Amino acid sequence: MSARDQAALKTVDASASVADEARALLKRLGVPDSAFAPSGRPATSPITGEILVHVKETTPAEAKAAIGRAHDAFLAWRKIPAPRRGEFVRLLGEELRASKDDLGRLVTLEAGKVTSEGLGEVQEMIDICDFAVGLSRQLYGLTIATERADHRMMETWHPLGVCGVISAFNFPVAVWSWNAALALVCGDSVVWKPSEKTLLTALATHAIAQRAAKRFGGVPDGLLELLLGGRELGEILVEDHRVPILSATGSTAMGRQVGPKLASRFARAILELGGNNAAIVTPSADLDLALRGIAFAAMGTAGQRCTTLRRLFVHDSVYDALVPRLVKVYGNVKIGDPRAEGTLVGPLIDKAAFDGMERALDEARAAGGKVHGGGRHGTEGGFYAKPAIVEMPEQKGPVLRETFAPILYVMRYSDFDAVLAAHNAVGAGLSSSIFTLDMREAETFISVAGSDCGIANVNIGPSGAEIGGAFGGEKETGGGREAGSDSWKAYMRRATNTINYGKTLPLAQGVKFDVDA
Repeated sequence: MSARDQAALKTVDASASVADEARALLKRLGVPDSAFAPSGRPATSPITGEILVHVKETTPAEAKAAIGRAHDAFLAWRKIPAPRRGEFVRLLGEELRASKDDLGRLVTLEAGKVTSEGLGEVQEMIDICDFAVGLSRQLYGLTIATERADHRMMETWHPLGVCGVISAFNFPVAVWSWNAALALVCGDSVVWKPSEKTLLTALATHAIAQRAAKRFGGVPDGLLELLLGGRELGEILVEDHRVPILSATGSTAMGRQVGPKLASRFARAILELGGNNAAIVTPSADLDLALRGIAFAAMGTAGQRCTTLRRLFVHDSVYDALVPRLVKVYGNVKIGDPRAEGTLVGPLIDKAAFDGMERALDEARAAGGKVHGGGRHGTEGGFYAKPAIVEMPEQKGPVLRETFAPILYVMRYSDFDAVLAAHNAVGAGLSSSIFTLDMREAETFISVAGSDCGIANVNIGPSGAEIGGAFGGEKETGGGREAGSDSWKAYMRRATNTINYGKTLPLAQGVKFDVDA
């Protein structure tokens, strides 16, 4: 096929429906026709609300069989040297690079992300593959000093088993890659149960991974499995004893159900749950910088990131200089089709998300809040919401919980110690930030006496993370970590080994146990 023909193939007529474009993308990405069925689960687009295709669901029996295949694959994959496993992940990164435009576009169609965010999510997948490839030669264990002569003590790290991944709609493909890239180089197999709201991007990602496996050669059948369907499939993954580690991304309510079930069978949990994230704007803050940082963190992805900025504390001395400007930015931001150039705020994922936003705004008004914005933008197709700023008299009511929508609650403060206490006075503990040019305030915020979150930033918003740092939070956020310096250890088991190369048998701690030989 000529370059011109390829370009023509990748061009979608402006009059084509979202469904037509999605089907063309799925075909180019290599998703087989067998993945679809007329009576299957409908896959919809939040852009227009239309059904794109119907996806063939995984039955409970098929899910259990897939876990069995993954377990068998693990038994073979664990014996492959880690650098060789890293080669497979390198090829996966190459395939993702080749498919970045198409997969990023599919993320936009199915999750409603603006174009740059859809592409950015795929870039994050590529980045974690690069990270994991290097890691495949750095699964280090320590040599430990021993008190016994002619002995050596050391720790070794071994593959753990099947890694289950349950992901959410807002990052439909990146979360899988954060786990899968590391799990694969660590010697584990992966079973993925994506959100039922984003099945198409999961199918496309799985097809891309299968191409990498074919190039690698010798990948055991079942190394990467995909379960498509509803909650019951996630429950199977959570309860199966052949899955020793499970990474689950979702609400705190979901985590409260998943966590105890995993604990009951002594499985490891990587829980990435809710985030009611806050930022503090101090008297010394660069307000132009703060304005840009707040706008992206609060409105990006239509407020549907776990790291979205939801609470803003502004010092009395700069409140009247900042908040009116912020209200103006909110009023001027471009809302609409995420495929259109210049759009910054796309649709909410569905009607339930919009209704949840409306309820929270009503509750805020009843609590004395002054609402700027909010309400539905447009009347047809998807559920587009006007981002809302709510000036609250204090932190109460809906401010204390996460609403997965573009609502920013703004409150005044005057005392730094008091605002730190207010910042930490919510259940979640994911991400946080402070805008200040005062070294003492900045250092205090990231110290043990400051933010109690897993992520604490200075002069940037709480939203947006790089794979080089550990991602996750404390308290009701679940305590899990993905990516970062030592997250690989969660996917492996540690053994302590002591080797006696002498002719005597000294015991530790001076214990004597002499017997007649």
